[in-house]
Amino acid sequence: MKSIILAAALMLTAGTAMADTHTELDVVTYSTDQSFDDVVFGLENAILDEGLVIESTSHTGAMLERTKADVGSDVTIFTAADVYSFCSAALSRKVMEADPMNIRFCPYDIFVMQQPGQDVVIGYRSFPQGEMQEVQSLLDRITKSAIGIE
Repeated sequence: MKSIILAAALMLTAGTAMADTHTELDVVTYSTDQSFDDVVFGLENAILDEGLVIESTSHTGAMLERTKADVGSDVTIFTAADVYSFCSAALSRKVMEADPMNIRFCPYDIFVMQQPGQDVVIGYRSFPQGEMQEVQSLLDRITKSAIGIE
């Protein structure tokens, strides 16, 4: 919790990003005034800089926009929204040796989204206390690096 408060203070002084933890949703998010494409570029590079490989990219926003009329809606939820999935063999092995049920968290996902008229948001689901906090630290480091706050 201290790291989230410290991160929020640092982001407020930087002026380009703001932390917001939605504990009721079990998600950690950061907002930025950077463009969606710049955040995605930063995220892809941050994942690669950790020596990880992006396994898949889900273009959730495009799918929802493309299918909205098919499901009887006219609401644009996102102007853009993607989810990046990846895994760390070493870290995944470590957390699954500690508890094989940690398989439920793999692969790890980071999302980037923008709602109409809003700043870009990047984030990830939070993880339970214990060994999964090491994964959460990795995701937080990648997320912050993507938007240049660490």
